[in-house]
Amino acid sequence: MEVFNITKKQARQFLLLKHGLLGEYKFEEKKGIQEFVEQVGCIQFDPIDACGKNADLVLLSRIKNYKKTMLYELLYQERTLIDYFDKNLSIFSMSDWPYFLRRHHEYDYMTRYDKGIKPACDEIKNEIRLRGPLCSNDFSRDKHIIGTWGSKSSLARAVLEHLYFTGELAIHHKKGTIKYYDCIENCIPSKLLNKKDPNKELSDFQSWLVLRRIKSVGLLWNKASDAYLCISELKTPVRTAIFNDLIKHNKIVEVNVEGCKEKLYCAKEDISLIHQIIASSPLKKRCEFIAPLDNLLWDRKLIKELFNFEYTWEIYIPEEKRKFGYYVLPILYGDEFIGRIEAIYTKKTKELVVKNIWYEPSVKITKTHQTLITKQLKKLERMNQEEIN
Repeated sequence: MEVFNITKKQARQFLLLKHGLLGEYKFEEKKGIQEFVEQVGCIQFDPIDACGKNADLVLLSRIKNYKKTMLYELLYQERTLIDYFDKNLSIFSMSDWPYFLRRHHEYDYMTRYDKGIKPACDEIKNEIRLRGPLCSNDFSRDKHIIGTWGSKSSLARAVLEHLYFTGELAIHHKKGTIKYYDCIENCIPSKLLNKKDPNKELSDFQSWLVLRRIKSVGLLWNKASDAYLCISELKTPVRTAIFNDLIKHNKIVEVNVEGCKEKLYCAKEDISLIHQIIASSPLKKRCEFIAPLDNLLWDRKLIKELFNFEYTWEIYIPEEKRKFGYYVLPILYGDEFIGRIEAIYTKKTKELVVKNIWYEPSVKITKTHQTLITKQLKKLERMNQEEIN
């Protein structure tokens, strides 16, 4: 079995090169968005919009000339991407849809709600067939049930979500945060809808997802990790068996990082990047703001190990207990995290307001750093100023 021995600096550069965060931009405009999403499998979608939604922030840091309308068009007009559940709510390539057929059947969302949801499903679907894409506001709000987290929800909204989770409806488009649903056959090509699940057994699906997550992050270890969220029944013995099988079939390779006790693994197809890092001259340093749910940060213990940088998304932490702020973005420069920034975009004034910047104690901030950070703030502001019709 091929084994690579590299330094922590080389490991950092390998990860950043794979993610398109080091050197010149390797992804550009809509074509680059599609290529990046296919490379990492999925990017997490989160509706919170303090200075841009997570998916937009992920792409802004990697895609040259990125605009929010590009992602919207790929999702809801060209439909080469789709939003559904992978690692929580995510965006992934439309071609991957058949791999998630198991999720449609296994996700019995109905059990989380009052049984009144079941008889309303056909009624909602028939209404959509008759009137076209609809949102929850297009239905009566007279009937309510207790939702997933004990909160009150309209029956129509609960039914729409249930049908979305089970793959009977898809998001046709959005107006702001409002989702408009349509029948799945109107949003996904018939050749994909009629395709059988490529994974015959749950174990096949688990293995496919583990490899997908390794590719998503770049380097991962065989131990509990947030990178494996939403892979059902992935207990330690199961995960270890999957790793052994992936090694046996030459789909992943072992990477030993100097000073790291745990063995790490990368996808076989990424070996060329390791060779490139070992052999190449220094790559151009970039300054980028990294999204809170960025693929690079899926395993924050790994980030602490390799970058000596601790990051916690404090959005759900009470304000008085936060160390930094509500929606804070790590600042990457070259192959180091040099600090973090909290910026809020105000739609009324169309301005990006910097609430605070915290630099790492070990980093000596120069004029170059400040110039590049200012440049990134302007880029972030421009993205937020763009409106999607």
